[in-house]
Amino acid sequence: HAGYTDKWWSVYAEGQSSVAAGDDRFAYPNAPAVAGTGKTQGNGPESDMIDLHQAYFSIGNHKEFPLSLKVGRQEMIYGEERLIGAFGWNNIGRAFDEAKVRWQNAWFGADFFTGYPVIPEDYRFDVDNTHDWFSGVYATSTKIPKTILEAYFLSRNASREAINDQPSPQFPQPTARDIYTIGGRLKSKPGELGNWDYTLEGAYQFGDFAATATSARLTQDAFMFIVQGGYTFSDWWATPRLGLEYAYSSGDGNSTDHKHGTFDNLFPTNHKFYGYMDFVSLQNIQDVRGELTLKPTSRLSLALEGHGFWLANTHDAFYNVAGGPRTTGGYGIKPTYSGFVGTELDAIAGYAVTRNAQLEVGYGHFFTGDYIRQSLAGVGGAKDANYLYVQTTINF
Repeated sequence: HAGYTDKWWSVYAEGQSSVAAGDDRFAYPNAPAVAGTGKTQGNGPESDMIDLHQAYFSIGNHKEFPLSLKVGRQEMIYGEERLIGAFGWNNIGRAFDEAKVRWQNAWFGADFFTGYPVIPEDYRFDVDNTHDWFSGVYATSTKIPKTILEAYFLSRNASREAINDQPSPQFPQPTARDIYTIGGRLKSKPGELGNWDYTLEGAYQFGDFAATATSARLTQDAFMFIVQGGYTFSDWWATPRLGLEYAYSSGDGNSTDHKHGTFDNLFPTNHKFYGYMDFVSLQNIQDVRGELTLKPTSRLSLALEGHGFWLANTHDAFYNVAGGPRTTGGYGIKPTYSGFVGTELDAIAGYAVTRNAQLEVGYGHFFTGDYIRQSLAGVGGAKDANYLYVQTTINF
């Protein structure tokens, strides 16, 4: 990347290359088939040989004037990235072609933005989906004692043409929808509650949603909420923190009432919250999460997580980490099946080798629950899953 910052303006550009080898997955499987698009083998869904990840300019100086403007291709990160994030765990990540105005004063800061998500395409310059319009306002205030308050209103408006805006995207594009999300988040300021910390977040969605490229639009009526808290033993060796979280997102419980009750996860970084093995999104799910973190030395950090997953409604599907319903290979709408999806145990270790080089190792094991075992009983049965990764990050 390269950038320049002056007193009242700045520019920034960032290139990116994501190279994959030996990946036999389809970059775009086109299943179920979408008119105007074609199945693409390529080098898999995480290959984007060379492209422009960010390129924007900004005007403003909040020390002297409350308004600023930022226009161009950019990452967007809000809150904990449960609804809007850069998706940094994926090789390609996420960017938007957006215009953003920020109002900032002593009491609060608020971003007003509008634009389109970028569609990664291998061997082609990435363009945005001009039929998937994403706008909103996200405000943050730190004036409440011991508390950070965030409030947001988000609008996602995708037309019938959004699903086939480009012929060979790296991931499926959205069906038609006009979904409006209103929500808020309360979070304790670091150290303000002694050794305790907490976060509360909730959102409600209304509007309309079409499940397929040709189906009628249904009335959107969905919600989610997250409750989490923790305690840090600051006087103990390795300063252990114990945390507990419950996340709930609604599912669709009635196929004949002309309503759609499945929460739209929008543009999240789900990897951070619902298990490192990336089986789950914030759609039709209940997740009970326990966490223990340790920092034995200034360079070494350790984390142990456990998750228990249940469907919020068995009349709806089990959704993957990208927000797509599992509908093949034995999966589908199974209202008589158990809602217990399974449990996951993750262990992660991070070590700073130098100031500019970090190493991370992670292991996960997924124990299948009754829902998965019942769904896969007729197609060979279910097996537990193991996951291991080693990752290095070098900054220079």
